[in-house]
Amino acid sequence: MYMTYFNERWSEGNTPLFGAMDHSVWLGSSIFDGARSVRGHVPDLRLHLQRAIHSAERVGLRCPYTVDEMEALCKEGIKQFPADAELYIRPLVFATDGLLIPEVDKSGFALTLFDAPMPPFSGFSACLSALRRPDPLMAPTDAKASCLYANTTRALRDAKQRGFDNAVVCDIHGNVAEFASANIFLVTANGEAVTPVPNGSFLSGITRARVIALLAKAGIAVAERTVTPEELTTAREIFNTGNFGKVMPCTRYESRELPIGPVASKARELYMAFMEEN
Repeated sequence: MYMTYFNERWSEGNTPLFGAMDHSVWLGSSIFDGARSVRGHVPDLRLHLQRAIHSAERVGLRCPYTVDEMEALCKEGIKQFPADAELYIRPLVFATDGLLIPEVDKSGFALTLFDAPMPPFSGFSACLSALRRPDPLMAPTDAKASCLYANTTRALRDAKQRGFDNAVVCDIHGNVAEFASANIFLVTANGEAVTPVPNGSFLSGITRARVIALLAKAGIAVAERTVTPEELTTAREIFNTGNFGKVMPCTRYESRELPIGPVASKARELYMAFMEEN
C-alpha cells in the first residue's frame, strides 16, 4: 500500500508527480530521505526530516515544509495504516522549473508512506566493488541526492550478477567507504569495533550515529578511522546500519563465511529497544 501527500491532498497508489519537462526528470535535481514507522514508533524521525531540508539546500532546492509541518504530515499518514504496520517514510523534494539551474522557489514536495516489513536479522552476502564513491568536489555527497543512486545501483547490479546481495564500495583513495546501500561496521581480528571515518565521500547516516552512541553507552567503543579493504578479509564481524533494516549482519564476505557476532547482535538489540521507546 502506498499513501502519498502531494498538492495538499493524500492519494493511494503510485501518485504521478512529474511532467516531461520537469527539471528533476531530465536533470536529476531531487533529494529524498528515509525514515521508519514500526508499529507506530518513529525513531529519529525529526533528524531525517531535518536532513531532507539540508539535502534540498545542498542541491539548490528549498523544501516547502518545515520539520514540524512534515512531522505532522507523517503522523497523519501513519494513521491511515494498521496500528501494527511497518512503514518506510519518504519525503521527496524535487525541482520543476529551470533550464540547467533549478528555480529554487518552485521546488516540489511529496511525502510517501508505504508498507516495508523489517527484514529478519538473518544476514546478507557482500563482495568488494570495483566502483568508487565520488569525491565531494565531484558530486553532492553531503546530500541524500537522487543523482548519487546511479552509482549505488551500478554497484548493486554488479554484486547481484556475481552472486552477492550487496557490495562494499571504496572512496577515491581506495579505502572502505560503505556498503552500496548502507553504512559499514566491522570488528577487526584484534577485537576493535570500527567504522570508516566520514571523509565526505559517503553520507554518515542517522542510524549509524545512533548505533555508535548506543554501543558507547553500553561500553562498546567504536573507532571512526580509515579502513582498508584488507581488514575486511580478516574481520571477525561485518555488519551494516541503515534506515531500511537498521542493523543487519554480513554473513558472507567474498568467499568467507562469517558468524552473526556479539557486537552486531548487541547493536541490533540496543537499537530495537531504542525504537520501542520512540
